Amino acid sequence: MIGVAVLGGFLLDCLLGDPEWMPHPVVFMGKAIVKLEKWLRGIFGQSPEGERRAGMILAVVLPLATFAVSGGLCWLFYWIHPLLGLALQIFWCWQALALRCLVKESKNVYRCLTTQDLSVARKAVARIVGRDTAELSQQGVIKAAVETVAENFSDGILAPMFYMLLGGAPLALAYKAINTMDSMVGYKNERYLHFGRAAAKLDDVANYLPSRIAALLCIAVCPLVGADAKNAWKIWRRDRRNHASPNSAQTESACSGALGVQLAGPACYFGKRVEKPYIGDSVREIEPQDILRTNRLITVASVLALLLGLAVRAAVTCL
Repeated sequence: MIGVAVLGGFLLDCLLGDPEWMPHPVVFMGKAIVKLEKWLRGIFGQSPEGERRAGMILAVVLPLATFAVSGGLCWLFYWIHPLLGLALQIFWCWQALALRCLVKESKNVYRCLTTQDLSVARKAVARIVGRDTAELSQQGVIKAAVETVAENFSDGILAPMFYMLLGGAPLALAYKAINTMDSMVGYKNERYLHFGRAAAKLDDVANYLPSRIAALLCIAVCPLVGADAKNAWKIWRRDRRNHASPNSAQTESACSGALGVQLAGPACYFGKRVEKPYIGDSVREIEPQDILRTNRLITVASVLALLLGLAVRAAVTCL
């Protein structure tokens, strides 16, 4: 049943993406994080030790509660009727994936770069990146789009698929809760340095294996999309640790090598310049078409991930 749910969810994501009218679990997770943060800070106070304890409780409670609630509802729906339970699993697997949405938003950046002025492209890329975009050059906008597509191939596609293949929609949603916590409180700034530490570390652990699988899949599909597999392997081996996170540079380095462009480097966040190492070699100047090339790379890699995941799950089930 899980294999059918994963396949159904992937197809629905490819066909429909994330309709704006449809309530999304991540929205409810975000609201829960805001309320839990306020409540926990009130209990444990503002000292570094108190904030760390509060953050640890948040990092434990939200994923476990997400898994328990979604798992309980799946069990209830299966108990009412197996097809109803399967439908709920397919629905949540669909919502846990973000391939169509990622491709759509990045293509919008490409369209703005090629048909409108730079200011519009900056606004378009601001929808999908966390850095400051108001002063980005055209190359900066392209790099930001390519980097977020490469990184989110792991966070938004491969990792949820990995966990749903292991434990169905409930485990995938628990992963999304971890990832959402990291995106909201996992910053090393004054507000979240201590409170967000546990969430950030948990996200690092949850993404450790999926990010590396994602990078290898990107390298594997290079010949299918006209990219440079040899250089992708070389840059991945050399630069996969060129990031404060142990996972973020995995897919970025593979993508950089596949395209033959240089990514990362210094960027501004919340008005402050952050010095980050470069990833890849500047074999050529990055161009708008690299956004489309990256989309093709991660789309084919997503299909390969699905096929391999279903094959492995079927083989294990038959043992």
